[in-house]
Amino acid sequence: MAQNTEAAVIPPTVERSTSRAAERMRLHRERRRNKLRCLTIELREREIDALIKMGLLKPETRNVTYDVQMALYAFLEKTLGAKQ
Repeated sequence: MAQNTEAAVIPPTVERSTSRAAERMRLHRERRRNKLRCLTIELREREIDALIKMGLLKPETRNVTYDVQMALYAFLEKTLGAKQ
């Protein structure tokens, strides 16, 4: 009887994907370490208009969330200053 000398086939290690909840918690902890908070806020149209009048936001990007965020960050930086 001949013995099978081939190594046993071992299935590749399956990487577990991080759950959404675990990813949210990881980001929360990272923000906390950096002394940041994640907030959801509502802006009035007139507040967006004010960002445009101040030159912090282009009128054509008033409906682009990222651009409004950046304009609001610029406004906060301008009025509150960099306090770290």
